[in-house]
Amino acid sequence: MTRVLIVDDAAFIRLQLKQLLQSNGFEVVGEAENGKVALKKIKELRPDLVTLDITMPEMDGLECMIEIKKMDYVPTVIMISAMGQESTVQKAILAGAKGFLVKPYKSDVVIKNLSKFKK
Repeated sequence: MTRVLIVDDAAFIRLQLKQLLQSNGFEVVGEAENGKVALKKIKELRPDLVTLDITMPEMDGLECMIEIKKMDYVPTVIMISAMGQESTVQKAILAGAKGFLVKPYKSDVVIKNLSKFKK
């Protein structure tokens, strides 16, 4: 089963994504409210997949993505953000993200995109 870490500063988004992913065969192994917490949890939990918001306090998703790429263990990262401008998407992909979903998202689009990375 694909192990997922959900990173978003909004608790309701984390809960919504967790329920969606669990009901579609993913194992949610953890949650983080910002990039700093996410880095610790990636080291600790070693998820297969990380959903990563961009706009967060303390460390945003783009900064976090850059730090993830420096780690010994690098999970697949999908950015999920309300910031869908082309330049933001390009920055995320250049930083190493394997995909980008725009909020508000449709459940079927999330599952279709994340299922490509299922183990």
